[in-house]
Order: sequence, then structure tokens, then C-alpha cells
Amino acid sequence: MADISKTEKVQLHTPGLEELRAVLQAGLEGNFAEVQVSVVECPDLSKEPFQFPVKGLCGNPRITDVGGVPYLVPLVRKDKEYDMNSISKELELPGAFMLGAAGAPSRIIGMNAELMPLVLTETEGRPAVNSSYFSSINPVDGQCLQEKYSDRFSDCSFGLLGNLYACEGKPGKVIEVRAKKRTGGRSLVTALRTTLEGHYPDKSLALGGTFIIQKGKAKIHIMPREFSACPLNTNDDVNNWLKHFEVSAPLICQSVLVSRDPGLDLRVEHTHCFSHHGEGGHYYIDTTPDSVEYLGYFMPAEFVYRIDRPKETHGVGRD
Repeated sequence: MADISKTEKVQLHTPGLEELRAVLQAGLEGNFAEVQVSVVECPDLSKEPFQFPVKGLCGNPRITDVGGVPYLVPLVRKDKEYDMNSISKELELPGAFMLGAAGAPSRIIGMNAELMPLVLTETEGRPAVNSSYFSSINPVDGQCLQEKYSDRFSDCSFGLLGNLYACEGKPGKVIEVRAKKRTGGRSLVTALRTTLEGHYPDKSLALGGTFIIQKGKAKIHIMPREFSACPLNTNDDVNNWLKHFEVSAPLICQSVLVSRDPGLDLRVEHTHCFSHHGEGGHYYIDTTPDSVEYLGYFMPAEFVYRIDRPKETHGVGRD
């Protein structure tokens, strides 16, 4: 188990939802033909298609960046394993609901894989509920194999790195993003992030939440089942090692993004997706700009917690 005792905490800029709505509306119009950003009551996320273990995204919202890509490349650090229940306490929110993008715990599942965390962590008198998915390369046909984590394992662990949004999972007001027909070169997540970066150039803001790719297809990757024995020293090395796929809507994505790194060596955006038709992994961008439709729900985070920051760092493999 990795050492999580050296946590760094930074307060983020959190504008009101109406202010954010207007900023995001204006910014996203430069990347999509049709955009509608609203402040709405969070839909019940325990219902289809989400089926999360909580109803909403509200209540003390915060994000965390745990570990990092330097624990995966150039060479893996298999000792870097983390527990969601311990992380929630480190976030000063025991019993939190957490979603985002992480590495699967290879020691437990016996291979390397992508993890789509959806965990209601334990609290006094209530066990954890792990609704996560994980995707690996099917050894039979080399295609995507997505599985529900709790069908095979009973823990709440992850490995190497994780970018997580945490909250109390309560209903409440959130930012709804509807976008259709991508006209620019940025993914929805990158468009959100760069909009905030452009409007608040000297501040750090973060959003966490979930979005559905309702129509179209998307480019994803899944890490191979075996870690690389050869050092992966460049982005080309990493991309040649990863397995890339085009997957079909509907896809449920969970995302964490930061407009500006406040000096914590953060991964500024990270999104994983799952589906109810067996496809999922690390989301890059839609591949069908003319027909794509997005529906998302996001909340601004009040704090970022940097947990087990790598002492030796680099910029490779962060796409």
C-alpha cells in the first residue's frame, strides 16, 4: 500500500453556478454548433443510464490527484496501490462518493487495466458500495473487455494513479451541459477546461462530474494487460504501447478537469467512460463531430488534494 500521509491541500476558485454557466456557454460555442448550458437540479444518478450508488453530485465537492503517470511510465511502480476508503478520509470527507479515472489495482485483479471508479466509501455503520467498472484487453480477440468490478472483487482499491471527484452524493443544483455537432478541434472536456483557463487566467478552478455521449462514436485507449518491460520514455513510446479503439454511444463518462495547475504537478484533465454494451476505457475525443451529442452534469470543486505526489516527475503520457 502506498504512503498517503503527505497530502497537499489547495483551495480552488469557485464562482457561483450562474457565473460559470455564462462563461461555459460562451466558451463552448466556439467548439460546438449547438450549446445549451443551464443550472438545473441534478437528475437522479441512481437511475439509468448512470446507475451510480448515489443520487447526486452535491455536498462538499472536492477533487484529488492521487499518485500519477510517473508511477506507470517509464517503468511501473507496482507498490503504488491505494484504497478509496482511506482516500476519502484523507479528503476530510469520510463516506464520500467518488467518481473519475484511475488505474486498476493490478495486484488484486492480476493484470493491468483501466478503472472507471464509482464508489460510495464506507462510513460508520455503512459498508462501501463499489459500482465501478474496469476494462482490459480480451486475451481471446484483442478487443475491449469491460467488467463490473464488484462481480469479481470485494475491495475498493486502485493502482498507480487516480483523478477523482468526491462529494456527499446529495441532490442539488448542478451545471448541465448540452452540446451537439463539434465544430472545433477540442474534446468536450478540453473545451470546458480551456474555456475556464481563458476566462480565469490567474486562478485555478476544477470541475468534476459525468457526461453521456448520446450519439456518435469516440476514441478511447485501454492499457495492455502486461506492464511494459521496456522503459516508455516518450509520448510515442506510450501511444505505441496503448491499445486504441473506436467505441459507440451511449457512453457514460466520468471526468475531472483543472483549469490551471496551482503548482501540484496535477494531471489537468482525465476522463474514463463505461457503457451498458461492454465498451469502455480512457476517453480522448469523439470521432463523429457532425453527429455527436453530449449531455453532462458538473460541479465546481472547492479544494484539490494532492496525494502521494511523485518526487521524480515528467510530462510524458498525460493525454
